Amino acid sequence: MILLNDFDKSMLSLALRQAEIAYCKGEVPVGAVIVNSNHVPVSFGYNRTITDNDPTAHAEIVAIRLLSNKISNYRLNGMSMYVTLEPCVMCMGAILNSRLSKVVYGARDFKTGSCGGVLDITSIKEINHHTTVFDGSSLNDCGYIMKNFFYDLRRKKSK
Repeated sequence: MILLNDFDKSMLSLALRQAEIAYCKGEVPVGAVIVNSNHVPVSFGYNRTITDNDPTAHAEIVAIRLLSNKISNYRLNGMSMYVTLEPCVMCMGAILNSRLSKVVYGARDFKTGSCGGVLDITSIKEINHHTTVFDGSSLNDCGYIMKNFFYDLRRKKSK
């Protein structure tokens, strides 16, 4: 168990705002924020898979793509990502390939999580680049938005 500092909590709150945008658009409510080495938020993303008809448009990928295009570099050395949900295999691959230094996620994902939820990519020593991952799920509200989204979805389907 980690203890999130005030900065980590505030960045997860920013990611949660992105998740709320996704929720309002009917997307699975996941949000991400990337901060530079000076702790300044430099990129934001939320799930856009339905909006963009793109199965790769997860919040993490959206934030990475936006920032990489902005700085004309796919390597995000020294930067950190805050995301409301434990990254899936695809997103963790993008995180590793972009060389992000740290990831803090706000809710465990026991269906597709790749940082311990279903499998743990971060424990594979043979992978070229390693990112430090922190599970902040016990100390924030990121899981509630997911529960509410799927509760509302089931309720709408039953009507």
